[in-house]
Amino acid sequence: MVPVGVSLPAVQQIPGRARPWEAAVGGPEILAAARAAEAGGLAWVSCSDHVLVPAARTAAMGPVWYDAGSTLAFVAGATSRIRLLSHVLVLPYRHPLIVAKQYGTLDRLSGGRLVLGVGSGHVKPEFAILGTSYERRGQVSDDYLRAIAAAWEQEVAAYGGETVVFHDVIVAPRPAQRPRPPIWVGGNSRAALRRAARLADGWVPWQLTPEDLAAAAAAARTLRAEAGREAPFTLVAPLEVAVDAPADAVLAAAARWRRAGATALHAGLAAGSFAEWCERVAWLGREVLPGLE
Repeated sequence: MVPVGVSLPAVQQIPGRARPWEAAVGGPEILAAARAAEAGGLAWVSCSDHVLVPAARTAAMGPVWYDAGSTLAFVAGATSRIRLLSHVLVLPYRHPLIVAKQYGTLDRLSGGRLVLGVGSGHVKPEFAILGTSYERRGQVSDDYLRAIAAAWEQEVAAYGGETVVFHDVIVAPRPAQRPRPPIWVGGNSRAALRRAARLADGWVPWQLTPEDLAAAAAAARTLRAEAGREAPFTLVAPLEVAVDAPADAVLAAAARWRRAGATALHAGLAAGSFAEWCERVAWLGREVLPGLE
């Protein structure tokens, strides 16, 4: 079966996309949403990342962005199978050893359910306020990805890059998944695809067409061959599911993505209320997932 995941409701409240009911969602609803996704057979739940929102950007971004690490740890304790995806954590905002420690601990405590989704970021004022370089974010992201992998894969870790250096360090507890949890890279740019293909295990684009994905899939195969990467590579396509979308329409859309090369789908699930969101998750598991086998 093609794995399908979903974002937790209310964890990012972007004007024009968030529904009014999401403003009232709290801890009990987020736990219920994660349990509903797990019961429906979905592969993962996700939470995104912005440390802060510049006041001047709230009209476009909205002020509410839940912390990914805290939120995913919160739902991990209320679930047992569903995977936990940071979609996506902005790499340049945190030292890679802090990421390795926090998310490695989450993987350990959840029994090996972490997927570390990462990105390079795009909000220039956020970089400035946090004291990190917007202009060097691509270089930093590449370096930090290698450093996190070293910290997870090596019992006594060492890494020497252009932006981070360490040696003789132990980051424990060790992740449950060995040699490390999977890492997916978000972003639609050529640089993001190159980073995903060469340094990670999957790519999570958004707002693209099946034709775009097909071209990217071909490029990723070439890039991975050049890098000597033979392990499976996850291509995650965005699957929009409207409030009134019938199962056959959703399956037809999924088929188009699969023909383009998608190996997994991230569902954008629309709903008119929290109760309806949970009902739509159950419907997705009952009416759509079996058709993806």
